[in-house]
Amino acid sequence: MKNFIRWFKNSKGVKRWIILLFISMILICYGFSKVMSTEEVGNILELIEIVITFALGFVGFVTGIIFIQRKTIEATLTSTKDNEEISDVKVTNSIYDKGPKVVVIGGGSGINNVLEGLKKYTTNITAIATVSSYGNEKTFSKKELKLRPMEDVQENMIALCPNSEKMNQLMKYKFTEGKLKNLSFGDIFLSAMENVYDDSGKSIEKSSEILNMVGKVIPVTLDEMNICAELQDGTIVEQKNKIAEIVSDKITRINRVYINPTNCRPTEGIIDAIKEADAIVIGPGSLYTNVIPNLLIRGVSKAIKDSKALKIYISNVMTEPGQTDDYEVSDHIKAIQEHAGENIIDFCIADTGEIIPEYVRKYNLAGSTLVNPDTKNVKGMGIIVYEANVSTLKDEHIIHNPDNIARAIIEIICTDFKIKDQQSDEGYLLLNSKLKEEEKKNQANKAKKVKEPKKTKEKGTRKESKFTAKYKERIKSIQESELSRQTNLKVHKKAEKMISEEEKKQKEEFLKETYEKTMKK
Repeated sequence: MKNFIRWFKNSKGVKRWIILLFISMILICYGFSKVMSTEEVGNILELIEIVITFALGFVGFVTGIIFIQRKTIEATLTSTKDNEEISDVKVTNSIYDKGPKVVVIGGGSGINNVLEGLKKYTTNITAIATVSSYGNEKTFSKKELKLRPMEDVQENMIALCPNSEKMNQLMKYKFTEGKLKNLSFGDIFLSAMENVYDDSGKSIEKSSEILNMVGKVIPVTLDEMNICAELQDGTIVEQKNKIAEIVSDKITRINRVYINPTNCRPTEGIIDAIKEADAIVIGPGSLYTNVIPNLLIRGVSKAIKDSKALKIYISNVMTEPGQTDDYEVSDHIKAIQEHAGENIIDFCIADTGEIIPEYVRKYNLAGSTLVNPDTKNVKGMGIIVYEANVSTLKDEHIIHNPDNIARAIIEIICTDFKIKDQQSDEGYLLLNSKLKEEEKKNQANKAKKVKEPKKTKEKGTRKESKFTAKYKERIKSIQESELSRQTNLKVHKKAEKMISEEEKKQKEEFLKETYEKTMKK
């Protein structure tokens, strides 16, 4: 009996429902035999017994079938070969491909973090990358081979590769000698692909297959395009990389951005991807130079508005000097609506995580501040706000946490399934199962950190207090700041001493010269 209980308890959920099916079938058969063996039902209690038996048997049978189907899907989704990540397992691809169709529009490192997290949940990802700065193409050798400015495209491709870290090392590897000096492997690879297929769009599409990417990357346009800005004082800036600098120098703001020429065509496949999407994610990224320009391409904004997909905007964590100085979340959304029209955003993911003040201070010194999630103003614009801790620190930089931001997006999609009463839908079951799996992994990692054996205390070392352990990085940063302050103080004192000595020396020389002149007279 104990073995049976252990077997039932350790099952992954399927065995118990098989038992329920078995019991339900017995009840149905019992009720059916009761009806067949009874010629006339004279007792009301006997009738109630037959009805209850049939009802319990039928309900149990249907419940068992539903949960067996659900558990089978979850087991297939979570089972992997040698416990590897799902993106690395070919066996589950047929099911994994049924994930939601997500289109991500943006640029810079922000969008890469979103893609990095989303690839754990679905392979149906389309990244629409900004392509700008024409006229700044890289040239190579005497033949003047021009390489398109595809930095954002390369970054997106790296983020969607199964092993992003190794692919990043490969694509960004720069040759240091010979004819290929100063060229990266990524530049050469994309240039070679374009020559092979004689078409930029086709070459990037085929690159996705060759690199075994989870999803695909499409440049927003293949037409030559410049991002220009009109400032509030009337100044026109026609170079993307000069916008922030000129705004800061003139102490003004951006009134609007526009693309030149204004009739750039979207790359083939973009409009279709938007129409078929289950969710469209806008941002994060530089608001005026990476996010909004994509929405200005002909037909893109209209396709987003007409799409039945969930439209999700991910707010930046920090403001950007020369672009969004002192902007709150509502200011970002307002700028998007002014350029692309209303009804382009349904949800807004705003960061509410705590960031160590010392790191924020470093950004403050560079002219950047935390973006205030002014929830009340955003809700007043008819947009649902999803507040979550989606920021993290990496190499002393404040970035979007790939896992947390992806989880927030998937939770919004799952909530939509619930609102539509589609909890039995295969898509919902897959996402919900994956969310639970990722949550278990996070909890396991936290538990592992807690259970890590304490290091043996060496002689002469002090035991680290709980406060020190918790605020170790913070204390270190404060100590560094204090050390820097002391160093500056010493420099200033030394400078003052030098100035004093120099003044004294000049004074002595002046007195000497004056004395000599007096003696001559």
